[in-house]
Amino acid sequence: MSDTHTADSAPRHWGLLPDEVKARVLQKYWQNTRTLKGLLTGKKPFPLRISLKPPRGKAALADMGHLQTYVKQWRDYPYQPLVQWEAKTFRDLDEQRLPVAVVIPTVKALIQFIGDSAVNKSRLWERNMGPVLALNKGLYPALVKHLDTIEKLSLYDAQLVAKTLPQLQKGMGQGHYLRSLPLKGVDTKFVETHSQLLADLLDTLHSNEVTTAGGLRQWLDCAALPKDWLTIRPLDPLSQKALGNLPLLQLTGETLKNSPLPAKNILVVENLQSGLGLPALKTSIAVCGGGRNVAWMDADWLQEKRVGYWGDIDSWGLTFLSDAKARCAHCETLMMDEATLERHKQRVVTEPVPTTSMPEHLNEAEKKLFNQLTGCRLEQERLCADFIQQSLYQWLSDEPEVCV
Repeated sequence: MSDTHTADSAPRHWGLLPDEVKARVLQKYWQNTRTLKGLLTGKKPFPLRISLKPPRGKAALADMGHLQTYVKQWRDYPYQPLVQWEAKTFRDLDEQRLPVAVVIPTVKALIQFIGDSAVNKSRLWERNMGPVLALNKGLYPALVKHLDTIEKLSLYDAQLVAKTLPQLQKGMGQGHYLRSLPLKGVDTKFVETHSQLLADLLDTLHSNEVTTAGGLRQWLDCAALPKDWLTIRPLDPLSQKALGNLPLLQLTGETLKNSPLPAKNILVVENLQSGLGLPALKTSIAVCGGGRNVAWMDADWLQEKRVGYWGDIDSWGLTFLSDAKARCAHCETLMMDEATLERHKQRVVTEPVPTTSMPEHLNEAEKKLFNQLTGCRLEQERLCADFIQQSLYQWLSDEPEVCV
């Protein structure tokens, strides 16, 4: 029944009915995840008192039909212990005993008040929390913190959480990756998938040690997963042979920094697809797809190589070029100049989120180009294939004799 329908069509501000109260309780207490978790853990207190807005003054006389409906529906309400009644006296009416509030004293009563949907959900929580609480009832607050995850678990996975938890011990990773943990009956993808839930449960068991260590991986002493993969592509048969005849391989930046590549010329390419489209080049290996990942370019072995850098002509591409030059001062810029931009001007587009900070390590021509871009970009993928080939051949033909 609507709040706004009365006998004279004016908005009704009194006499909430059971369905209306239920809708308000659902919205304020059950569907509000933060509030619900607070109620489940005791951080938000019971009882909950919801005023039914009983009538005052002439309101009851003005709408006797609603008064009768209001009293009858609450008199017929099945959970009477939750309904608070009071005697009210109105002019021209006998004393009336009216419902004035719903008072919900406990979580159990809240679930009962809401009905079947809450009952079913609470049973799911109880089922999935059960195996973990059997280990330690003190883990309940940490489980409530991850209520969304708990709801999505199958019973098997809930049991797997309980099976995994006692096996996780401080330092057991011994510097290996998370996937190599010596667990029994537990796949390590499960640990990875539910790492935050397990971390918070372990924090409860081990006096917040996991958070203090910086997270589950650090507490277990597991190595971080590599995130800075670079694609290595030899561009001539001799370089490929020196790499075990592999046409492509991937290395992390840290590995590459300590692993000299067997070619005179190292061509660093910002984007992977552009690197894969490179022509054959004598005594050359391409390192591509790193984007802004140029930290490896301060490698000592690069000092003995001729190094070229090719990226997008936009504010970020020139910023990455500057970072590369900061680490490898003899790095040569390829196809990132005004002439290249002019030749392909019909393919220039708008740069979505340009940076306005002038990169520090550009030469004067590159700084001028940066200022000219004004939010425009020429992606390296849009350069003509014959232009790329000609430019790279020219770069190699200019190779200084001192290069070893």
